[in-house]
Amino acid sequence: MLPSDVLPPPHQIIMRHSLSTLAVLCIASPALFAAAPTAPNLNVLRAEVEALGKLTKAPKYEVVVRGDATANLKPILFEGLEYQGKPTKVFAWLGVPEKSEGKVPAVVLVHGGGGAASKRWVKNWNDQGYAAISLSLEGQMDYDPALKGYGKNPNGGPARPGIFGDSAAPIKDQWMYHAVADATLGAALLRSLPEVNPAKVGICGCSWGGIITATVIGIDPRYAFAIPVYGCGGLDVIPNHYGRALGGNELYQKVWDANLRMNRARMPILWHSWPQDAHFSMEAVNKSRKMAGSKESILCLIPGMGHGNLEHRPEWFAFADSVIKDGMSWIREKSSKLEGGKVQATFDSKKPLESAVLVSTTGTGHTGTRTWVETPATVTHNGGLWVANATVPTGTTACFINVKNGVLNVSSDYFEIK
Repeated sequence: MLPSDVLPPPHQIIMRHSLSTLAVLCIASPALFAAAPTAPNLNVLRAEVEALGKLTKAPKYEVVVRGDATANLKPILFEGLEYQGKPTKVFAWLGVPEKSEGKVPAVVLVHGGGGAASKRWVKNWNDQGYAAISLSLEGQMDYDPALKGYGKNPNGGPARPGIFGDSAAPIKDQWMYHAVADATLGAALLRSLPEVNPAKVGICGCSWGGIITATVIGIDPRYAFAIPVYGCGGLDVIPNHYGRALGGNELYQKVWDANLRMNRARMPILWHSWPQDAHFSMEAVNKSRKMAGSKESILCLIPGMGHGNLEHRPEWFAFADSVIKDGMSWIREKSSKLEGGKVQATFDSKKPLESAVLVSTTGTGHTGTRTWVETPATVTHNGGLWVANATVPTGTTACFINVKNGVLNVSSDYFEIK
């Protein structure tokens, strides 16, 4: 059961704050942003960002009195960092499984742009045996049917200013700084719950939440697993709105880009996206995957999946369950190659691989604007490993193989053919 201490409705809340969560952080001077940051200043700012990984103390929180709360799934407000010199409170849904034996694993859930904390998302993970916390990271509450929108959090942190549109602000007042801090504090809160195994807390985020997830795992090494959905690093070179916004943004490129610290991400990672995604290119997702320090950095690209704040995918749960139980994913790609117009990928899988398909395109430009087609591939069991083979159609510019067990999909390496 969650603690029973409660708050009055949000508009009546009297806020309390503590500076204890700030004790480990350095405070950046606004003077650093009077002009374009110099190299020494960029080093200081990177250190400020990486210090967020030291937010190990669970924040104080209280439960909000609402009719939609249950004994095991409740809305809360927890103490965030100061924003523009004022204390903040972060709204979240926090839940634990209704029935469990011993300490359970847990997951931090990070929404996409324009999203908010989701009770349903938490319950989906609770139903799989995980404690979970879903955070509102744009200074809001959650969806209010009466408002037909998100309720206002009067003590919330900053709203998201487009694509790193606040890069000229002091680092501690930037939205991404607070998003990373809030996710890290949410993980600390989960680890403090008596029902939770603190060594088995993962993180999953969609779109902007995927960017946050990719950023956080290079800052805080304690996560047991990570599932970045769509989002990745290297946004400044994607040939779309991200590239246009960040191509000249030195602060993003040298302080915030998740790829700067991706080699520190040693936990198993499932990179989940789809080839038609208009926001994150397959080259960018695959580059972040390959830069990760993890020995298990797995690709899962689902044609036609769509872009949104997903709340349920069987691949997530199968991946997380296998990592929590065995310390590794249920499937790992051992090798892959593209030679002589043929693709071959070899997998070590604890589940039988029932089918395979080649996904390819003859288009050019941003991968999300290309037409992708599926053509036959084979998969055979050989020497304890599973080997998938496919012939690449003439004129192919990019391709990968998907293998399948039931409803579960996993992808081979992504090949871009110049």
